[in-house]
Amino acid sequence: MTESPSRALPPEPAERLRVTPVTPEAWRTYRDVRLAALIDSPRAFWVTYAEAARRTDEQWRERVAVMGPTWVALEGDRPVGTVGLWHGDDQPSDEVHLVGMWVATAARGTDVAATLVWTALSHAAASGWRRVVLDVAHENGRAWAFYLRMGFRPTGRVERMPWDPSVTEEMMVLDLPAGA
Repeated sequence: MTESPSRALPPEPAERLRVTPVTPEAWRTYRDVRLAALIDSPRAFWVTYAEAARRTDEQWRERVAVMGPTWVALEGDRPVGTVGLWHGDDQPSDEVHLVGMWVATAARGTDVAATLVWTALSHAAASGWRRVVLDVAHENGRAWAFYLRMGFRPTGRVERMPWDPSVTEEMMVLDLPAGA
């Protein structure tokens, strides 16, 4: 039986932390957080900083308008993390990808990651998705340990980054409780 992900999250996130949905009006904040994530953790994402930095403001606005539900974690006015959900056309109707997960270096080891993932999992369950998948780089031991603590399990499905085949990622999965 998979342990409930809620056990990995403190009962209440620290007062200093708030997680807000990314809205079309907040495209600049999302752009800035995404670019920071790509600079900080370049081997964690399927897009490079150079590719993302070339996008025009209009392309960023369009991206925010069509992407799945996405959240930014803020400490005061400072963005410290982000996460999103994305449902691909080739996915089962009850499955969604957890994507774009990133926590600023200074906020790692705090409740930011768990709060972001819990927000995404809660939204997924409320939206009727029963299975959440994600891809995590084999070289990122800290992320592996975190996702295992959250209840995700490896699937054995491995892919290589399109821009750097030396980076391999494995899909992990979490089945959400029925009626969540």
